[in-house]
Amino acid sequence: MTAVLRLTVFLLILANLLFFAWAQGYFGQPVHPDAWRLEQQLSPEQIRVVARAPAAAKNDEGRAVGRRNGEEEVCRQWNEVTNADADQIERVLAEEFAAFRASRKTSAEVSGYWVFVPPLANRDEANRKAAELEQLGAQEFFVVTGGPNQMAISLGTYRTEAAANTRLEALRALGVKSARVGERKGKPVNTLEIRGPEAQFEALRQTLAGLLPKLADPVICAAGSENKP
Repeated sequence: MTAVLRLTVFLLILANLLFFAWAQGYFGQPVHPDAWRLEQQLSPEQIRVVARAPAAAKNDEGRAVGRRNGEEEVCRQWNEVTNADADQIERVLAEEFAAFRASRKTSAEVSGYWVFVPPLANRDEANRKAAELEQLGAQEFFVVTGGPNQMAISLGTYRTEAAANTRLEALRALGVKSARVGERKGKPVNTLEIRGPEAQFEALRQTLAGLLPKLADPVICAAGSENKP
């Protein structure tokens, strides 16, 4: 038993010595357990850039031009376009240049002011109101017979709001309480913006010039519009 015990103790000591030598790196392994991982990392100084992303394309005034489906895209707009011309441009895009997209904004500028009695229920009511105005001493008025203000009574049109208010005050001094001042809208105008392939824009421009010779050339879209989806 004594010999067996001695052999067991010797083997345990030998195993401990071998484990210590391996842990210290005497058998070719790193001293620290994380050192091997560090050696496997890429060295930053060895990284080399082989290509750069292409710079954004620029339009003729230096602003970035968007891209769609891999193609360079332009953005142009017409200002103060009539309804008829805007309709024609949109028709050409739909029929011949489907790759272009259009967006339209319509507005009507104030062309002046008018003093008026709001529309009455029918012609008889309008006639009775006209007779009342005449009795009060109001002059230069007429019943509107068409449009959205049909059966209103116009008491004068003016270029400025101040002039319209002066007329209103004079009417109220006569006892006309139902009159008021309102804006007179001019013809509607449109801002039409288009976006599409730069390669096709010149063909589109020439087509529109042939159909609408009085149409002004479009301008580059306002800053911030080029990259809208």
